[in-house]
Amino acid sequence: MFNSRRSAEVLEQEFLPIRAKVLEVAAALDRLDRGAGSLASDARRAQIQAAIQILLRPDDDRAEQVQLIFSRQFRDDWREEFDI
Repeated sequence: MFNSRRSAEVLEQEFLPIRAKVLEVAAALDRLDRGAGSLASDARRAQIQAAIQILLRPDDDRAEQVQLIFSRQFRDDWREEFDI
C-alpha cells in the first residue's frame, strides 16, 4: 500500500523511537570498542559496519539492503543442509 502521509507527519511520529534506537546502537558500539581485544577480523562487526553505511544512503530500500547483509544466501538445497 502506498504511504500517503507527509514526511513531516512521519517524522513527528517516528522521531523519538528512531532517536532511541540510534542511541541504543551507539551505546552498543561504544561497549564493543571499549572491550578488550580486537574485532577487526570478526565478520559480524563487518556486517554491522556495512549496515550502518547503508543507513547513510538516501535510498528507499535500506531495510531490504540491511536485511540482505544479515541473511544467508539462498540455496536450492537448503532442506538437505538442515535435514528437513
